[in-house]
Amino acid sequence: MAEAAFQRCINPDCGAEFGCNESYFKCPKCGDLLDAVYDWDKVNVPARLADFGKRWASRDNRLDFSGVWRFRELLNFCDDKFKVSIGEGQTLLQRNDMLAEFIGMGKGCLHLEYEGLNPSGSFKDNGMTAAFSHAMMVGAKSCACASTGNTSAAVALYAHHCGLKCTVFIGSGRIAFGKLSQAMDYGAKTIQILGDFDDCMKQVQAVCTELGLYLLNSLNPFRLEGQKTIMYRILEGLGWEVPDWIIVPGGNLGNSSAFGKAFGELKQLGLIDRIPRMAIINATGADTLTELVNNRGLKWNGGNVDNKIIDDFYGELTAKNFSPHTCASAIEISRPVNLKKCLRALDICNGVVRAVSDEAITDAKALIGKFGLGCEPASAATIAGLEVLLGEGIVKPSEKVACVLTGHCLKDPNVTVNYHKENSGKYSNAPIECANDLEKIIELMNTD
Repeated sequence: MAEAAFQRCINPDCGAEFGCNESYFKCPKCGDLLDAVYDWDKVNVPARLADFGKRWASRDNRLDFSGVWRFRELLNFCDDKFKVSIGEGQTLLQRNDMLAEFIGMGKGCLHLEYEGLNPSGSFKDNGMTAAFSHAMMVGAKSCACASTGNTSAAVALYAHHCGLKCTVFIGSGRIAFGKLSQAMDYGAKTIQILGDFDDCMKQVQAVCTELGLYLLNSLNPFRLEGQKTIMYRILEGLGWEVPDWIIVPGGNLGNSSAFGKAFGELKQLGLIDRIPRMAIINATGADTLTELVNNRGLKWNGGNVDNKIIDDFYGELTAKNFSPHTCASAIEISRPVNLKKCLRALDICNGVVRAVSDEAITDAKALIGKFGLGCEPASAATIAGLEVLLGEGIVKPSEKVACVLTGHCLKDPNVTVNYHKENSGKYSNAPIECANDLEKIIELMNTD
């Protein structure tokens, strides 16, 4: 292909290439995943990462204001006239010494990347601004997604902004009300499938193929381009220094895939001199990646992934009619669509995979809240996983760690309220009933 940006199949035995003016969510030749690829010799990339930060001085420019398009040369697959933005990426990298001390880390070592400040309240907006820009470029009129919640909220919000018809597929009873309310409020047609997310993912691909709709799940390679910028902002928040570890929840594995691609490209361009390690944290009730990587030896292997290992495991899930279950609904997925790209990210970042229980997730969520940031349950898997890795000696207390908190605390308030009100965890903070009497109120307030 002659263009500076194009699409390429990740399967080394295929490697088919397509223009960015074409819309596919899988390689039309072999059915594998597609990448957005750049001929960097044709892209005017700044000489230093710090040059991107200078754009904060022109915040009246909508693209410079965006925490995604501020880095546009690193995902420049469409002209500026197509680029969509509603102010995404105005996020916070919080150094949290109190939480660090509590879990046994050194001062200045723990940072929390809070993606809950995005317009729809989660990291998904980073990807949607990029995917909808591509949708505008190819002239899409109608779009769809499957969702555990955050995707539906972000798709509905950006679809309304772009004037696209929008349909979201959710599993019956498998979505947090805080997220479902957003999709309905933003005007999406919401269809509840009698099944889980994996069933919805299967159906939405069939629907998009049959009706020619624009698919906005992370199968979409341009969505992952936007999610790369979460790592750029972490680097920006650290004064452009590379941390030792990035820790991220593992659901459909779009984030981890995007992060690995981001660091591989930055190293290739000479914008960083080393790549951080990555830890991907599953919930034990949805631990496909943990099982495949840690127990069955699945690897990237230069793109020659052993599909038989995957097929055999998925066959076992089907045979026992397995459906994932965890309080962290955002990562309640058993057949992650970006599995192969995630394997590549683990290879690039010398990564590790762990799974943590719901009890560990809700305890970690309470700690994050106690020490200064609310987050959705899936986000808290990062701190729960970090505690495991510290205990194993994999992460050292003196290493610099950035944990990605993927969504706002009000995305799933029921988990929070139940944890505290029912005294179900060691950090529960239940409300105390008291008579309508001043002396008794004061007496309670003076009691530790």
